[in-house]
Amino acid sequence: MNNIQKVLCGIGLILMACNTSAQPNPVPVSDSVREGFERIAADSRVTAALQAMADNEAETIAEQIRITEIPAPPFMEQVRAEYYLEQMRIRGLPDAYIDTEGNVVGIRKGTGEGPLFAIAAHLDTVFPIETDVSVELRDGRYYAPGISDDGRGLTVLLTLIDTINDSGISTVGDIMFIGNVGEEGPGDLRGIKAIFRDHPGIDGFVSIDGSGLTRITAGGTGSRRFEFHFTGPGGHSFGAFGMVSAIHAMGRAITKISDLEVPDDPKTTFTVGTVGGGTSVNSIAADAVFALDMRSNDVAALAALEEQTKAAAVEAVAEENARWNNNGEISVEFRLIGDRPVGSTDPQSPIVQVAALAFGAAGIALEGLGISSTDSNIPMSLGVPAITIGGGGSGGGAHSPEEWFSPVNSHLGPQVALLLTLGLAGIEGVSAPLLKILPAPAAR
Repeated sequence: MNNIQKVLCGIGLILMACNTSAQPNPVPVSDSVREGFERIAADSRVTAALQAMADNEAETIAEQIRITEIPAPPFMEQVRAEYYLEQMRIRGLPDAYIDTEGNVVGIRKGTGEGPLFAIAAHLDTVFPIETDVSVELRDGRYYAPGISDDGRGLTVLLTLIDTINDSGISTVGDIMFIGNVGEEGPGDLRGIKAIFRDHPGIDGFVSIDGSGLTRITAGGTGSRRFEFHFTGPGGHSFGAFGMVSAIHAMGRAITKISDLEVPDDPKTTFTVGTVGGGTSVNSIAADAVFALDMRSNDVAALAALEEQTKAAAVEAVAEENARWNNNGEISVEFRLIGDRPVGSTDPQSPIVQVAALAFGAAGIALEGLGISSTDSNIPMSLGVPAITIGGGGSGGGAHSPEEWFSPVNSHLGPQVALLLTLGLAGIEGVSAPLLKILPAPAAR
């Protein structure tokens, strides 16, 4: 049991901190980071705040239900955003606002001369507006589309704002709280792209996404998504037989793409997710389209795959045109519909070290560092240290009507977020910020 676990266990704040059988921390932590973190976690105002989070977890879950029951499909997050803005202001951020992209932003100023730390959760869900998002409690679990992803993250963020403001703690660094749009699917991370466009001085970023607390996401899987559009003259299936077909060209392209070989390491994937086109069963198709998703943990591998798929489509078009002796002509165009950059955060970065210490202080066995596609991809790709963590409790069935959330030990999520935030932003008179101020963007 480390020193801070002894403090927390001794006053009964985090019950799991008394578990001495937790696995060793897989993230090496420097002495300076550990010392600063332990000073913050042992501060009486912090321990009181941690206790308040545990005591108020029932209200946190009640808020989670209220947020979940406000539909927020991609590009239709406004109603939830307006509610979230109201909650930020009620909890002590009177100057919070909705930006031009639809993000809800509130900044809690520090004492000055510190870093700007941003912490976010996403407003949008994957579900259509007509989806029933009523929450139902069954056998100790809460069921509803979006209850974990990201109803949990949004709620943890509000609890964090509330608790810090009630604590009377003055941080050294500024803290930017964000309820962002556009994390899911077609949203293409538009909310966080806008945040870093409008606030290039952010020095560190954490996304709270979903439930659970087992891993720290320190790598960003990149993706490129395209629609491949095939067009030609079209015609009657009998009277114009022998003319080129957009659908036949599309079929040839899909076959060629499906035969491509991709590396296992770095993991690289592709899939044709949707297809469409044609006019009727008795028409030679004048148009066809498929949507292609490509992902990789490596920039070069992703770029190479994109080049291969486009070349396959061009070759397929040439084959279709030649097959029918150039009776008409098929062409193909590529329309980018999604671009999530590859990125990573150095495991030795203070943001990773402090997160690992926060897990350890809560008695949580950190399983390791993960790679995924989250809002953190954007800052990672810009050289800004960033990670994604869960919001506590546990969940399952993500992106399905039977998505669920279990509140067992869920108070640990807000507590980890609090320790992480205060460690990075620092507390006046207690510890300097463990998050470093980055050079100006042009100098990075």
